[in-house]
Amino acid sequence: MALIAKTRPQAALVLADGTVFQGESTGAAGLTVGEVVFNTSMTGYQEILTDPSYTGQLVTLTCAHIGNVGVNPEDMESNAIHAAGLIVKAAADVPSNWRARQSLPEALKDAGVKAICGIDTRALTIHLRTTGAQAGAIIAKQMGDELTDEDLQQALEAARSWGSMAGQDLAKTVTTDHVYDWTDGSWEPSREGEPAGFRRAAVFPYHVVAYDFGIKTNILRLLADRGIRVTVVPAQTPFEEAMKHQPDGIFLSNGPGDPAPCTYAIEVAQKAIAAKLPLFGICLGHQIMGLAVGAKTLKMKFGHHGANHPVENVETKRVYITSQNHGFAVDADTLPAMPVPRTALSLTAVCRASSSLDSPHSASRVIRKRVPVRTILTCSSKSLRRASPAAVPADGSSEVDKAQNKRTRSESWRSVQTFNLFLSSVPVRSSSVRHVNSTIRACRPAACCAKRGIALFS
Repeated sequence: MALIAKTRPQAALVLADGTVFQGESTGAAGLTVGEVVFNTSMTGYQEILTDPSYTGQLVTLTCAHIGNVGVNPEDMESNAIHAAGLIVKAAADVPSNWRARQSLPEALKDAGVKAICGIDTRALTIHLRTTGAQAGAIIAKQMGDELTDEDLQQALEAARSWGSMAGQDLAKTVTTDHVYDWTDGSWEPSREGEPAGFRRAAVFPYHVVAYDFGIKTNILRLLADRGIRVTVVPAQTPFEEAMKHQPDGIFLSNGPGDPAPCTYAIEVAQKAIAAKLPLFGICLGHQIMGLAVGAKTLKMKFGHHGANHPVENVETKRVYITSQNHGFAVDADTLPAMPVPRTALSLTAVCRASSSLDSPHSASRVIRKRVPVRTILTCSSKSLRRASPAAVPADGSSEVDKAQNKRTRSESWRSVQTFNLFLSSVPVRSSSVRHVNSTIRACRPAACCAKRGIALFS
């Protein structure tokens, strides 16, 4: 007789390369398959799971304890869980937070989402960093059923037959099916007699049409906080149809999958640029802008997924901790030749590339081919520029507020295109490099961050 009774069913994660991690189920029973990625965020598991950009992916959370604060309706980034599955070290069955309405395992089971806990997520993360993101399958049994060799073989075959995220147009599968307006701002606790809830700006001097490729509600809230009324349209809405709403600008949202097959979105971006209409985007939207001007995109080895990526503003030397989530990137070498000023630098990339950079008068370039530096493509009525971004404080402000405070409505929108709230990635390369700091030779994050005044805590 066992001293500790098993309270969870058996489960296993099987990767396409044959690697098997056995653990316990903390979600629904059954089989699910997708691309296995890892996210290094310490918080925000509910936002991650409900982010449509994770469609078709099995998300590994590197933080050891997940589910401590439960699940609540206010923190949803969409109307459902979009991740294909969840992989964690330890899952909390009993939440401890006044906002919780459900435990994480309960929410996963209600949504039919498969999840596994009790595995070595550190070993899995190291494996994915070495081999790259790959297909995998989670197989979860009912309580009392044994996990058999046949089950593992079934999961292996499912993983190997899944294929790749490359070539998949998922934006049109997660988009809205109707047009709607958005005016709700960020959630705030009760104050001065007002109940807790989502705030709303007093006036909305700006109007933006947002193309929904898998948009997160928090992006909409941050826009509304700044007096921007948003009209959200389906992913395949023609440019001419969007212009009937008479917007001040167009926003191309985040989303899942490969941007290259999204020809309908690329056409919209090309027409917006030709019409000299302010255009800006994040994640998939940024990549679509790159494709619209003739660049190519590529699949990253394991992508950037996390809420703790340091980025330095090269002009002010201020470092911001940014949230990033992307598996594809614009190939900088395929962009049209034009001035490309460097405004920010990914310190994560610097640490991986031994801090070797190009001339400060050219674009930020890192010596290794597969080291990504997050950047944003921005279109204005006068030019197309590429600027490195990620200057986003914890409250999501930064260049948005500066633009609105200092410029007229027209000039403000041209600045909004270049603000650093909307992020994506561009891998950059260099054959001619110089050492920024001769004392930083190896890929040592602690040493690299120390030189920039960043404290690392362990």
